[in-house]
Amino acid sequence: MLGKVCGSLTKLQFCRKIYPTTRSSSNLSMSEPVILRVLASSVKIADRAGQIVRDIMAGGQLGIVEKTGKNDLQTEADRSAQNCIVASLQAQYPDLTVVGEEGEQDLSQVPAEWIVRDYEEKALSLNCTDDLSSAKMSDLTVWVDPLDGTAEYTQGLLDHVTVLIGLSLGSRAVAGVIHQPYWNYKNKGGPIGRTFYGLVGGGVVGLNPIPPPEGSRIVATTRSHGTGLIQQALEIIQADTVLRVGGAGHKVMLLMEGQAHAYVFPSPGCKKWDTCAPEAILHAMGGKLTDMKGQTYQYHSQVEHRNSDGVLATAKASDHAWYLDTIPQVLRYHTPGDYQCGQ
Repeated sequence: MLGKVCGSLTKLQFCRKIYPTTRSSSNLSMSEPVILRVLASSVKIADRAGQIVRDIMAGGQLGIVEKTGKNDLQTEADRSAQNCIVASLQAQYPDLTVVGEEGEQDLSQVPAEWIVRDYEEKALSLNCTDDLSSAKMSDLTVWVDPLDGTAEYTQGLLDHVTVLIGLSLGSRAVAGVIHQPYWNYKNKGGPIGRTFYGLVGGGVVGLNPIPPPEGSRIVATTRSHGTGLIQQALEIIQADTVLRVGGAGHKVMLLMEGQAHAYVFPSPGCKKWDTCAPEAILHAMGGKLTDMKGQTYQYHSQVEHRNSDGVLATAKASDHAWYLDTIPQVLRYHTPGDYQCGQ
């Protein structure tokens, strides 16, 4: 049996000796860098969490509840996917620190079939820079958004939905896994779902980055009818096209796949579990994500969960400075709204 995830922060060493040595932990060489071992396991865990998300939708019992209001929802898929992710990481890495969006979860009844003990072998071959290869388990924090785009999930906008597992080393986002449970779901008879992952300095696996089109400016932002600062920012940068989509992971993916040049969100609605994985993968493929002031967010386990100064991300790191220079400080340094970045 597993214990509880206390609050949003789980220190997994409190649950050691709960599981016997698993197949993945015995097969993973201790000579492999810790960061690669955790990343390799997270890839397979994200796959399983995505299957749970699909199974719950197919069953029709979403179990929707409001967390802080009608714009901040939680479903049975959020809860169950987080249980799968946290319990699986706990089984393989008892000393790992995990921060999950859904807060306190009772893991005592997690089904055995949800506990992932496998790993993605390809992830172990990623190039690992010296600072990452020397990292210890105690240096890492895993940030989990088990279902990014919950509102879209309940509304049937399934291509906006992702499972996010981000890894930080100290304060830096350095690796991430993004799983799309409903990738290709409109293609009847075809494969459904995909997972890709990346390591800063090591590249990206499972996704071929595509540069955005030249000669235009396409900007992604919140689905909410942004007024005030958001609308002013969009007008000042003179976006040719504005993509109002859900899910922080989905918005950043638009940059990765060449469908948008920038993600502009001058609002404090996002949390660290929304941005850790996307930031790491975006940086691994040559993009850049910061707050609206151009400052890098910190991801150590004790940091405030809220991204208080919004999000500014660009497909090309070299474009990032233009948005900082063009959007006035009065908009970048004043973010009173609180839209949920998943909307």
